Amino acid sequence: MAYNDSRRAAFRLFKKLKYGWIWATSTFTGNFILAIVITSFFRNLGYEDDVNYVFFLSVLAIGLWVTESIPPFAVGIFIIAGLLMGFGTDFILEDHKTPVEMYLGTWTSNVIWLLLGGFFLAEGMSIVALDRALFRFTLNKFGEDPNRLLLGLMLTTAAGSMVMSNTATTAMMISSILPLARLMGKDSEYTKALLVGIPAAATLGGMGTIIGSTPNAIAVGALQEKGISLTFVDWMIFGLPTALIAVLLFWKFLTKKLHLSQVQLDLSEMKGRNQSKKGFERNAVLFTLFITVSMWLSEPLHGIPIAATSAIPIVLLTLFQVIKAEDVRRLPWDTLMLVAGGLALGIAMVDVGLTDIIMEKISQLPIPMVGVALVFAIIAVLISNIMSNTAASAILVPLGLSLPGIWGIAVPLIVALSCSSALLLPVSTPSNAISFSTGMVEQKSFRPGGLLMIILGPILAFLVVLLYTWVFH
Repeated sequence: MAYNDSRRAAFRLFKKLKYGWIWATSTFTGNFILAIVITSFFRNLGYEDDVNYVFFLSVLAIGLWVTESIPPFAVGIFIIAGLLMGFGTDFILEDHKTPVEMYLGTWTSNVIWLLLGGFFLAEGMSIVALDRALFRFTLNKFGEDPNRLLLGLMLTTAAGSMVMSNTATTAMMISSILPLARLMGKDSEYTKALLVGIPAAATLGGMGTIIGSTPNAIAVGALQEKGISLTFVDWMIFGLPTALIAVLLFWKFLTKKLHLSQVQLDLSEMKGRNQSKKGFERNAVLFTLFITVSMWLSEPLHGIPIAATSAIPIVLLTLFQVIKAEDVRRLPWDTLMLVAGGLALGIAMVDVGLTDIIMEKISQLPIPMVGVALVFAIIAVLISNIMSNTAASAILVPLGLSLPGIWGIAVPLIVALSCSSALLLPVSTPSNAISFSTGMVEQKSFRPGGLLMIILGPILAFLVVLLYTWVFH
């Protein structure tokens, strides 16, 4: 019997491998052909060869990101390789050699180092198992009232996602509430509220800081290329209120829709002390977290760039032996590859003037700039529900950057925040996927909140960012 089971499993794996590469290859080829066809029509408009080439790469990258025929990080590498081939050699473009260092330089941009520092913090917090401590802290502060406890867990999740990855925060918080979810049962409305509310809080909370969500870092990096520098505190001025309001609105929506006031909780079994054997490691992580965040927040005082202070967790957590070589290999390096590729594509679009061409066409539309900004926000949240929000921001931020006047600052920020409002499907965000993978929540449970944020997210981002740019710029 065991032999038959192993044969069946091996056959299923063989089928997956056999037909998986056929699907990926055909999809990649289809995207390539489609990009060539679209570019051939674009060439008829009479633009230079370098503009046409970057347009081709952009269309191909969008298609590959949407269909995921190759992983998103591989698209990032492919973009950089395509730019180097086109502008660094004579194989594709003749007499259009440009310094390709600016495309390779995205690997060492401030955004990459900032994200890497955040990854080390997240890994350190995961290693010392801060999940149970976070749950006990929340329980002590908010009590056993179901509505208040859900609010506390969502706020704790949102706060965590502001200094570490949304995915890592969700994984920690979901593991901390799983005992309660199992105690309540799969059919309990409170279980649904927990498994929908916590990933939503992680994603929405990521709006609060530059490192809270990758689209935020992409927007900051793009604005930096334009000579506009946003500090950690600058972002929090508009990002933190947006995150808190979004989390509170989502919490209120869950309490009303699921009638949580009628739920009875018995948490007597979950109040025991956590016997941690990692006292030194935990204190080391908390100390590193405090020092790093303090340096980020006080950048206007000391003037050290946040990318430089991001080395603090890398040095301290390895010095204290919290993070070892095998832990570093688990870091999401693929995200850095995707971000580097997205930044390189954005630089190329600006450098050859493609963004100016697109924005010129948009400005000729019979709608005011306010309407254009709203269209950007809506497109951002819609495509982020079906593809990586990092990829969505990599596509839209460079376009928004080319808008005239204050809109060239506001729209990239609106796009970044709107990308973090995508909550409709289990695949919309890694946070939703982690929650769905528990098997205790159905796909349809994400829809009501996801539809709510498709409407409220862009509107909230639009209003808060416009207020920020009006006051500070």
